[in-house]
Amino acid sequence: MKHSRSTGNRELHKSVRIVCTVLALSAAGTGLWACNTSQVFTHGAVITQEQIDLIPIGSSKDQVLLALGSPSTTGQFDNEVFYYISQRTKKTYAFQKAKLVDQRVLAVYFDDTDTVSQVANYGLKDGKVFDFIARTTPTGGRDLTFLGQILQGPGDKSIRPNATPSSIPGSKL
Repeated sequence: MKHSRSTGNRELHKSVRIVCTVLALSAAGTGLWACNTSQVFTHGAVITQEQIDLIPIGSSKDQVLLALGSPSTTGQFDNEVFYYISQRTKKTYAFQKAKLVDQRVLAVYFDDTDTVSQVANYGLKDGKVFDFIARTTPTGGRDLTFLGQILQGPGDKSIRPNATPSSIPGSKL
């Protein structure tokens, strides 16, 4: 009888160890899975192509405001411009700092009669400001300098044509 009791205890201990090992591995796997979740965050104005289609050339400012909402900021270069700025960031791990994936500036240009004269969806392509609607790279001017500052950020001065050190915000010269 002693022999069968001893064998039974060993079998029980072996079963308990197996169950504990399986539970420990499951918990560890769940913990690692929770750390390795890719998340994409969108900040700013989220403008769809359907919304852009609602503001053809010749639309009024009121139509633009109804279709797109209030702009992120406005500009007054030649005539008024509404800028809708958005950016997407991504982080793979919960503790990781988010990395910029994409940044866009939808610019709605108005003429002197306050109607839409041009719509452009700017972003970076090959390190240069690119209009994804017209499929062109703008050539220069104050508007391009402003867009370059938004899209590249304050630390990078590589796409700021016609900019002098004193015209760049934060410049020491």
